[in-house]
Amino acid sequence: MIDKEDDDDGKGFVDLREVPTRTGLVTPDVRHNRYARPAEARHAEFIGLAAAIALDLVFTEILRVREIKPSTYLGGGQVQQLAEWAKEREIELLVIDAPLSAIQQRNLEREIGVKVLDRTALILEIFGERAATREGVLQVELAHLNYQKGRLVRSWTHLERQRGGGGFLGGPGETQIESDRRQIQDRILVLERRLDKVRRTRQLQRGPRDSVPFPVVALVGYTNAGKSSLFNAITGSGVMAENLLFATLDTTVRRASLPHGRDVILSDTVGFISDLPTDLVAAFRGTLEEVTQAQVILHVRDVSNPDHPAQANDVLSVLASLGVTGETTPIIEVWNKIDSLPAEAIDGLANITPAGKVAAAIPVSAVTGQGLPDLLLAVEKTLAQDSRLFSVLIPHESSSETGWLYANAEVVERGEPDDEGTRYTVRVLPRHRAEFSEKFAGRITGLDGSS
Repeated sequence: MIDKEDDDDGKGFVDLREVPTRTGLVTPDVRHNRYARPAEARHAEFIGLAAAIALDLVFTEILRVREIKPSTYLGGGQVQQLAEWAKEREIELLVIDAPLSAIQQRNLEREIGVKVLDRTALILEIFGERAATREGVLQVELAHLNYQKGRLVRSWTHLERQRGGGGFLGGPGETQIESDRRQIQDRILVLERRLDKVRRTRQLQRGPRDSVPFPVVALVGYTNAGKSSLFNAITGSGVMAENLLFATLDTTVRRASLPHGRDVILSDTVGFISDLPTDLVAAFRGTLEEVTQAQVILHVRDVSNPDHPAQANDVLSVLASLGVTGETTPIIEVWNKIDSLPAEAIDGLANITPAGKVAAAIPVSAVTGQGLPDLLLAVEKTLAQDSRLFSVLIPHESSSETGWLYANAEVVERGEPDDEGTRYTVRVLPRHRAEFSEKFAGRITGLDGSS
């Protein structure tokens, strides 16, 4: 038992709280770089990423890079300067806002004397810490392993195993690096099988929901744009919503009501970010299927952030990689956080250019509720525009085509068969309408609107 007297001087107990890692943070500003945003904006975002996990930022710097060095990415003088800072300030970790190759990372660690992480590794660390569901944990581990697999480099000859065969005739046995790579690949195959099982289970769970005629409205946006706050404001839920990058990772769905009583399923997805690691996009493709199946997408933009135009383009790039565009699915832009804007900036909202093709752009505040009624009306109007009914004839000899209708359209009514065949009344989503028109050309009649 600890005496209270000992507590007063702080020596009577052991502090079990995790001590944040002393970290240096560097954003390279490469001349003639491909980035659409200034180095200062990227640097501020990278600091926000580092703040999302337990890192003690001892120093942060923007380093001007005239030319990327194949061996270390940074210039020799900059590497030496970082080594001096690391020693003087006793940092344990250096994070660099750049995609480092395995060789560059290894050389920097050797010359600076501390552990080095690049942008991808930092994001993977954040995702690893935030994943809560079984699927999320599996997805993050899979992305980690794919990242690690490409960073196994042949560096140490002493890791070579014994030679096979006899005398000098046998070649070298399996090296440690080859063994590691094989074990990683075996683990990747195990994870992929488990994820496939989880996804099949989720598809079965989706069955009852898909049988109910509730349209899916998906929230997408740059991380920290306020998606979860908007989700809570519309549905009255208590989804975690903090001023923190990647505050939530796992998809959440709730039912919400539109102004004239129609119910929809609202889906909150993981936030996007510039240069999102390819492995993560691939790993979370199953989670993001809510976006690909949505009837309407709400693209949430933080208009209080000066960098929001570039952020919006990054979101559209990820959506495009999933096969979703304004041409395939109606997108409503939600200009969030107007409560954080000064009065003169609010007057200038009319000058904002929507990113890509949009059905509407609605200024809102998820905190105060301003603009939410207009947003829900816009969702209702957009859904109504895509509720046109088509009447299509399926001849008896082509009865197999009904499978396509049930898989890709909402069958509203099945008529009685006659000499010509069976006529179906269907509602077709925009992304399937071109294929529908081509597949059933000449047999689509009785439209209640233009095709």
